Amino acid sequence: MERLLLRPIEAADLLGVGRSKVYDLIATRQIPSIRVGGSIRVPARALEQWVTRQAREQARTEATAPDAS
Repeated sequence: MERLLLRPIEAADLLGVGRSKVYDLIATRQIPSIRVGGSIRVPARALEQWVTRQAREQARTEATAPDAS
């Protein structure tokens, strides 16, 4: 069974960014998180959905950007 919740360091590893960046993204509510007791956890499915949304937004932005040539 796949884990439902990730520790911030695990989310950082999956995203290929540093732990502090994940905490910044959590603090600014860019990625979802929940508290389990005194611990912060990132729902795995919500993280995947966030990455998908980010990729779509970037593709949309690149498609509408003026050509630099």
